[in-house]
Amino acid sequence: MIRQRKIELLAPAKNLECGMAAVDHGADAVYIGAPRFGARAAAGNSLEDIAVLVQYAHLYNVRIYVTVNTILRDEELKDTEEMIWELYRAGVDALIVQDMGLLELNLPPIPLHASTQMDNRTPEKVKFLAEAGFRQVVLARELSLPEIGKIHEVVPEVPLEVFVHGALCVSYSGQCYVSQSCFGRSANRGECAQFCRLAFDLVDADGKVIVRNKHLLSLKDLNQSEELEQLLDAGASSLKIEGRLKDVSYVKNVTAYYRKKLDAVFKRRTEYIRASSGTVKTDFKPQLDKSFSRGFTNYFLFERNKDIFSFDTPKSLGEEMGTVKEIRGNYLTVAGVKSFNNVIWMKPENCRVSALIGWRTINCSRRRCLVSSPARCFTVTLIRSLTSRCNANPPNASCRLLWYWRRIISVLR
Repeated sequence: MIRQRKIELLAPAKNLECGMAAVDHGADAVYIGAPRFGARAAAGNSLEDIAVLVQYAHLYNVRIYVTVNTILRDEELKDTEEMIWELYRAGVDALIVQDMGLLELNLPPIPLHASTQMDNRTPEKVKFLAEAGFRQVVLARELSLPEIGKIHEVVPEVPLEVFVHGALCVSYSGQCYVSQSCFGRSANRGECAQFCRLAFDLVDADGKVIVRNKHLLSLKDLNQSEELEQLLDAGASSLKIEGRLKDVSYVKNVTAYYRKKLDAVFKRRTEYIRASSGTVKTDFKPQLDKSFSRGFTNYFLFERNKDIFSFDTPKSLGEEMGTVKEIRGNYLTVAGVKSFNNVIWMKPENCRVSALIGWRTINCSRRRCLVSSPARCFTVTLIRSLTSRCNANPPNASCRLLWYWRRIISVLR
């Protein structure tokens, strides 16, 4: 008889709305910020909202994990202890924590998960945490498949939580002090200033500028959607989507996408089963490049590689549409396979439009789009999907092209 292992799809929630959406779109567990002391200071939630989410999630055997994953000050320990008791009484299934000092408090019998902020990279570290009483360990994003497999081999009884999607830090989580040093905002207090997303110049020892104004530390986003089965075989039991600051549309789309991917694996591999109850039906086709991303990478899962950076922008790239082939007069010609929907027309005084050049060619199907006031310089501005549409160019209007695929061709204000 095959011994089955429960597999958990763990989705993020910045608030109650996102948490309920995660449940509705296939999450087996949801992690959400506590009122205080979470690694995303801007994503705290009231005890009342957490209690409502717990009650809703438990209808489907979905677990709720609450993050208390910062380094605490001595004077905060009493308040933290009281908050944890309130979370326990609300029915929270586990806490994700960083500060080992919590183990010295008078805590209720609530499971503790070791946050990735603890820098969990080795079998020895994971074994130590298990012996200290942690029920689940969140591994560092930088680990390869063999490294994950080795940890599982040494401590097979410990559920391993692995990130599969979302933002990547240029440093090991919990080990970066740049934000604290430069801006007085500690990442270990939930206040990261996103130093690694800034633009820099690269200058050699002789003062020669090699690269100017590029985001040299900004990484692409993680995407392990094609490696889920290999991660399960390596020993991962909880597959985590990053994004406790993302909006509800991101949570719906990405969670639903990974739900479908995992369900397809479960049909082939009966030794793996879903950790929650119920079925999921969506009225849309989940597609990852319709949500925020800086481009995708599988990072170091197979080997260390160089194609992990997003030098040009720390913002979302959107869905690739085609290649700008020509700019002439008041129009540009694009080679692509998708039509440009949701065109918004604006008065001339509101914007100047130029063209983004350098998209990857998809095919030679040609589309022609009117623009005006072409500029020599351009920027790419990203917006949320729009539903408004205009089928004709109004008289005496300049245009700004906004596409459903989260790409704006260009706008200079």
